[in-house]
Amino acid sequence: MSNLFFQRKGALREAQRYAKKSLCVPLCYFALLWVLFLLLPLPAHAAQPERTPLTLEVLQERIRTPTLHEGNLTVDLRRMVIDLRPENASFRDNFYQLLRKELQKTGGKVLGLDLSYSLILGDFVGSDLGLRTPLYEQAIAPIFTSTEQEQLERLRLVCLESFAIELPESKDCRSLLGTQPNTSSEINVFRGALTLVESRFNGEVSFANTFFLQSVNAQGATFMQPTNWYETRFSRGVSFNNAIFRQLSNFQGSIFFNKANFKQAKFQEIADFYGDIFTDTANFNQASFKQIAKFSSVQWQGNTDFSEVIFTNQVQFTKANFAQSLLLTETSFEQAVSFREAQFNQVVNLQGASILNQADFSDARFAEVACLKVPGLTFNSNQAKILGNLGQIGQMFCVPTLQGNQSVLRNLGQNFRQQQQIADTNQLEYTKQRLRFIELTRRLVATNINSADIASLQKLGFSPTQAQAIIQRRLIRLFRNSSELLILPDIDLETYTKLSDRLVVSEPLAFGGWLLQAWGWLALSVLLLLSGYGTNFWLVFGVGGLAIAFFGLIFWLVDRYRRLHPLPIIPTATETISILVSFSFLAFLSLLAIFRNSEQPWLTLGCLLMIIVPIPVALLCRLYQQGRYHDLMDVSYFTEDGSMRQLRLLIGRLPVIPRNQTFRERYMPLLWNRNWNWLNYYDFSLNNLVRLGFNDIRMRDEHLPGIIATLAWYEWSLGVMYIILVLWTLSRTIPGLNLLIYLK
Repeated sequence: MSNLFFQRKGALREAQRYAKKSLCVPLCYFALLWVLFLLLPLPAHAAQPERTPLTLEVLQERIRTPTLHEGNLTVDLRRMVIDLRPENASFRDNFYQLLRKELQKTGGKVLGLDLSYSLILGDFVGSDLGLRTPLYEQAIAPIFTSTEQEQLERLRLVCLESFAIELPESKDCRSLLGTQPNTSSEINVFRGALTLVESRFNGEVSFANTFFLQSVNAQGATFMQPTNWYETRFSRGVSFNNAIFRQLSNFQGSIFFNKANFKQAKFQEIADFYGDIFTDTANFNQASFKQIAKFSSVQWQGNTDFSEVIFTNQVQFTKANFAQSLLLTETSFEQAVSFREAQFNQVVNLQGASILNQADFSDARFAEVACLKVPGLTFNSNQAKILGNLGQIGQMFCVPTLQGNQSVLRNLGQNFRQQQQIADTNQLEYTKQRLRFIELTRRLVATNINSADIASLQKLGFSPTQAQAIIQRRLIRLFRNSSELLILPDIDLETYTKLSDRLVVSEPLAFGGWLLQAWGWLALSVLLLLSGYGTNFWLVFGVGGLAIAFFGLIFWLVDRYRRLHPLPIIPTATETISILVSFSFLAFLSLLAIFRNSEQPWLTLGCLLMIIVPIPVALLCRLYQQGRYHDLMDVSYFTEDGSMRQLRLLIGRLPVIPRNQTFRERYMPLLWNRNWNWLNYYDFSLNNLVRLGFNDIRMRDEHLPGIIATLAWYEWSLGVMYIILVLWTLSRTIPGLNLLIYLK
């Protein structure tokens, strides 16, 4: 029993010893890692710069010994802690006084100020460091150097160009253009370069009404309190790349005469750029705006880059003027964006952008070459909407290809349909079908690499080796897209880039399938040219008017000009003049409608003439070639219903009267001896084409040459298709009918 007790006690001690040992091992490892962490130096990017408190002695020494930085003499106050708080008022007053004395000197040397990596405590009134001077020319001349005077003169010219359009917020620049003294028009001129790289301002920063003659570099600067750049002018390049504005940033009324860089800047409160002028490139790439961004009445005279910007709150571009391109690729608008009354002179690139709330383009003006480029646009019409002028905004959207953009066009169309802007919905549908037509054309004409033989591939531009590689690859698996060509080792990027637009990748088509696609291409081209794919009633009206006038003239010629010998049967001079004048008038009105409403009026006219001219002219030539020898030569081929005279809708009417004596008694030949007889031929043409007329005019069934009957039946057949086209177009252009058809 005692042995068992001692055995258990020994086992317990052994277990306790093992537990202590197992616990000490991880503790030793942890202690070792902690010692290594403390001994090893921090990475360079993680190390905070050492800052030295700035004293008056140090400040005076730095002023006496300026450094040369990027070719400019600079007061070096880098990596300093500058205390400008009210409790340090004595140092603050001396700080401004000493710097102002050196920076405002009008001698030969111009000093800049470098506060890079420094921490500024309290408010920083930078405008007090500038040289305060009147703006009119006579006061400026004796103060500045000849180089600065030339620079000011250049800026005066830029002002003159920029303010050809009067802006109420530009009083200072207009004063700069003037020659009369004005005591209220003064400005603080900062003559040297200002460098604020990675600086941190814990108080408010003010450079209001300041004219920077040299560059301003504030890359990575942090502004903890509001910043005031009101009516500031930057004559050289300015950089706020990666800058952080934690409070209000006021750039209202400022002028950027050179490139302005705000790349990756972070505006965490309101950003106010109202009434600014950017005479060169403005770069806000990858910036972020957490609160309202105000860019109203801004003149963007250079290229403007807002790509990959995140607007978390509202953004205002009201009355802005974009003289060059506006880049909004991959930009996210989480709240409303307003482009009301904005002016666009170049393309607005919205590729890949996201509109999650509302985009307002009401009363915006677009130059002839300007459009809203929206491939890959993220837009859900059930959650967001795009506003614009009725019948205009739909024409401004453009996409390069249909592939990958069908949902974009569908969502845009649904957006305008919900707002009952039928004209804009139809315009987007027209754009979609036009892109489909281009795609079908390429399928029919371009070389299909999945079915082309070696000779066709070589003719396209591939070398024999490359063509053979394509054939071998097809035997294994067909190509799904053109980019798969780059997988082949024999095809280089240069060859692919050169030939990618001239080839197509699709399933191989048999001859029957090719014919079906060709028929679809032909039908689509006719619908696009003659009706804008059912979206333009006035275009359809012009097409029908020209056809009615042409066939009316043909039927008049057939009926009234029959022979010269032996007994002439020809119209009178008065009737001939009347028909020709009326035809010219109708043709003019129809051509006016076509050229005003068709995007390709000459192609539309050519398509229409190919339909209505060749067959009637060929039949007419054959008729006069063989001559006419039949009974009733001196009686009109056309008869009218003499029982009543009224406007009629003749849906079921056929062009020739039936062989029934009762009908022959009701229908009487046209009277040739009336001056208004030529109107009957237009009436017959109107009956044939649109089934509407003032009289029921048909052709007689006795002694009627087959060629003349063929002419009538040909127009009647075209009339069936034209009525379908008219009804389809009306259903798409009349709001009520459109909503019944498309509302889901």
